[in-house]
Amino acid sequence: MSNRPRVLVLAEPDPELSPPPLHLISGDVEVVPVGSVPTDAELAGALVLYIWDHRFADLAPILRRTDELRWVHAASVGVNRLICPELEQVTLTNSRGVFDTSIAEWVLAAVLAHVKGLGDSWALQRSHTWQYRTTGRLAGTRAAVVGTGSIGRAVADRLARLDVHVTLVGRTPGDDPEFGRIHCSTELAAVAAEVDLLVLAVPLTPATTALVGSEVLDALGPRGFVVNVGRGPTVVESDLVDALRSGTIAGAALDVFDVEPLPPSSPLWSMPNVLVSPHMSGDYIGFEFDMMAVFTDNLDRWLRDKPLHNVVDPAAGYVPH
Repeated sequence: MSNRPRVLVLAEPDPELSPPPLHLISGDVEVVPVGSVPTDAELAGALVLYIWDHRFADLAPILRRTDELRWVHAASVGVNRLICPELEQVTLTNSRGVFDTSIAEWVLAAVLAHVKGLGDSWALQRSHTWQYRTTGRLAGTRAAVVGTGSIGRAVADRLARLDVHVTLVGRTPGDDPEFGRIHCSTELAAVAAEVDLLVLAVPLTPATTALVGSEVLDALGPRGFVVNVGRGPTVVESDLVDALRSGTIAGAALDVFDVEPLPPSSPLWSMPNVLVSPHMSGDYIGFEFDMMAVFTDNLDRWLRDKPLHNVVDPAAGYVPH
């Protein structure tokens, strides 16, 4: 057995997932690629587990089989699938920061497509129809961004640069030097009644599950547009479908869903006022190298016994800020 610290990299072969660029990991450690159920021999002596597959959800059985692991790193921002009582024995970190800009760009693209009626333009183009229309303006509209982490702030910053009046909504109220008052998520219905755009960029926790239902959607109103780049269960999907069908809200851009992949039977597929995106708002060409850089930077810190970045609070379900 090598005298170098053993790092397990969990990455099931999958044509839809880019393989981890393992060559970027320091030669000061022994890198052992493993499947979703590491063998006892693979686990023996392993101090670090790097979870490359963002869909992996069976961490507890692994932690119960070893008392040697000291650090688990997730190649994702959301870690709700990994939260378990067994995490008390290890440090959990995530890839916070990698997807901030790309997700913010996706939100801007979705919002602008809605405001400028690009869906209708594409439909008319396909039918070779020249039809003059007027569309809305994004400048001067009002948006509530739910989520005060790095992704939510990146979205809010870019909306504000396009002259959108932005309100932040978080777990706890407070004052922000850039965006003013942060409203508590318990006030979301009241906040929704005052805005045109509702952007959801929160991790999935007990407090954010079913956060947006009929009460919030009714308050948002017939001009309201919902964007969800956080987690699907934050929205009561049946209430959202009802609101879209009835015209209670104007439309939605959804990158995440209750069940993924979105079932073919879902009415969301065929709604003309809905954009369906397959949980890819953050992914961009080369993201796997940036994601690996977060891990290798932390690995260097771990090898030098320095404090790790992006440490998740398992009780909260995210990185405190």
